[in-house]
Amino acid sequence: MIKFLTFCLFVLVLSNSCGQTNKLNNKEIDWTQDLDLYKRNLEQNHIDLYNTIDSVEFGKELQKITSALPDKSDTEIIVDLMQLTRKIGDGHTAVSLRGVEPHLFPIEIYKMNRKWRVIKTSNEYSNLLGKILTEIDGKPISIIEEEVSKVAQYVENEQSEVYRTGRYLVISEVLFGLQLTNTKLKAKFTFLDDTGTKSTLSLDASDSEEYYENTDFQTLKVATPQIQKPIDSGYDFLWFSPIQNINGIYIKFESYPSFEGMEEFGESVLDYVNENQIEQVVIDLRNNGGGDFFVGTFLAYYLNLADSIDFKSGVYLLTDRVTFSAGTSNASQFRQILNAKIVGEPTGSNPTGYQDMGQFTLPNSKLIITYSKRLFRFQDNVTAGVQPDVLIEYNWENYSNGVDNMLEWIIKDIKQK
Repeated sequence: MIKFLTFCLFVLVLSNSCGQTNKLNNKEIDWTQDLDLYKRNLEQNHIDLYNTIDSVEFGKELQKITSALPDKSDTEIIVDLMQLTRKIGDGHTAVSLRGVEPHLFPIEIYKMNRKWRVIKTSNEYSNLLGKILTEIDGKPISIIEEEVSKVAQYVENEQSEVYRTGRYLVISEVLFGLQLTNTKLKAKFTFLDDTGTKSTLSLDASDSEEYYENTDFQTLKVATPQIQKPIDSGYDFLWFSPIQNINGIYIKFESYPSFEGMEEFGESVLDYVNENQIEQVVIDLRNNGGGDFFVGTFLAYYLNLADSIDFKSGVYLLTDRVTFSAGTSNASQFRQILNAKIVGEPTGSNPTGYQDMGQFTLPNSKLIITYSKRLFRFQDNVTAGVQPDVLIEYNWENYSNGVDNMLEWIIKDIKQK
């Protein structure tokens, strides 16, 4: 069940759906009608479609795609449409690739210290963990990154662009549609290790179901020994634990339960805080992909009832480039209503901007198009992401040794009080 949920979460980046897919490369697809409906429905439903790209330029770009239909494959048409949709400029308006049935290469990469590191890979290629990706099919990673970044969806600022680029960079259809690889399901990947030794491997891409359901992976992870996840936690994505040797608790907040679930969780946190007269609270919103930010306010409500908490300088909040949507909204709120000190990276979405996702389906290709329905203002000043009070980025030296340097900084700061 957990593997299936993980599969759905990744497909959400591509499709916002785990439903039945529609295979493309069917030459009967009426793309002309789909593109017309794409424009018409976005104009009708998006709260402010032309806030970044004006209507004339948008129309010209769409006409270019329409005129080139006879010469393009379905994959190339979708890539072109992704590139246009990126110009709309908000992280909730996107082309969801429900019909593509994406194939993925067996690595996951993350950019640290300006280098793309392999942080996850199938057991077969476990020797690649930690290595630096430098080329794909002989093309430098800088060129690959530049081209993929233009079509990566759900991008709102520099932080989310880097993260999303890494996710789309291992999808074979994206690379092939951009003419960055020579064949659709196979490519040569070149790596460097930290001694400067170069190696090139030919990797095959597998379909999403095979990748998530039948593939075992090894992953580099960071942790802090002072914090242990409870065995009986109700959720993998929402739990709390005492911080050893400190009068504080750590709250892992990666995703959102129901209102009822958060109410139950908030009550359990409050009971523990009151019983143990907890003074320090660390809320970890890293890797929070979003949900219902109103649910998140329940947590703040229950914490606010605890008089033992040091609300002057004892509440900390962790964010990174993968703090999105409602996670970003709650980060901004918690700074205000809990007087939280934010530590880590700027968030991947903006505290003031277009959010609250709606969607429609194109009738022929079955692509899902998402769009923003609301304009939220969680800050008076407009910034590219919620900016931390203490900027700390992941660094390879710590990451490769499993050390969570962001959380370690907070623990050290608490001990110095």
